[in-house]
Amino acid sequence: MLKPETPYRFKAGQFAQLTLPGVGEGPFTPSSSPLEPEQIAITILKTGMLTDRLHECTAGQMLGLRGPFGKGYPVDKLDGKEVLVVGGGVGLAPLRALIYAVLAKLDRVKRVSIKYGARCTDELLFREQHDDWAKTEKIDFTCTIDRPEAGWDGNVGVVTTLLKDMDIDRSNCTAFVCGPGIMLKFVTQTLMQEGLTPEQIYLSMNRRMSCGMGKCGRCNIGPYYLCKDGPDMQYSLIKDYPNVF
Repeated sequence: MLKPETPYRFKAGQFAQLTLPGVGEGPFTPSSSPLEPEQIAITILKTGMLTDRLHECTAGQMLGLRGPFGKGYPVDKLDGKEVLVVGGGVGLAPLRALIYAVLAKLDRVKRVSIKYGARCTDELLFREQHDDWAKTEKIDFTCTIDRPEAGWDGNVGVVTTLLKDMDIDRSNCTAFVCGPGIMLKFVTQTLMQEGLTPEQIYLSMNRRMSCGMGKCGRCNIGPYYLCKDGPDMQYSLIKDYPNVF
């Protein structure tokens, strides 16, 4: 948990540049509520030198924080909609900020369905909140792991298995998907097989962020710089370009 010197106001889905002095800087998406700017939670997976060193940080250590960058999720367009949230592994972290934002206006959406999968129970994020989400009126929460595991009595299979024959109003649904590239590909294909259109699907491309300012070109798809035009992109805008997944 980070405590900024001044409130850090961001929209769900926007990302920040987090700096560990003397080590480096990297893009990370807050996983806390955008309604509580006095403190920020960032969920970090160990993937290299910077993330390893960030895991070694202790209470009181000073970090740098720039941003926010990107446009964030179109939360203001969800009134009256069925909201489908699909997360894979650590991909639930950016979606958690979206869930908080939607919970704050739950009376204005039709219903929320959260479908979440991970390889094993050790990799499930925010397990302490799963029951709370499942018990909340107008929220349907379902979780799965890839393979059977002792003590697990929930669904077994990849997250796409949770998307078959869903009890949702397909014509009035907006879906938000975040996870590894291969998961985004197959979830998108499954959602379209289930009747959703490319206009109804938003893909979180957080994993491709770099400079955050549209200068380095590492995040571009066609004419879009995901760090400025996204990182959460409507699939209809990017589906015809070769490097989406």
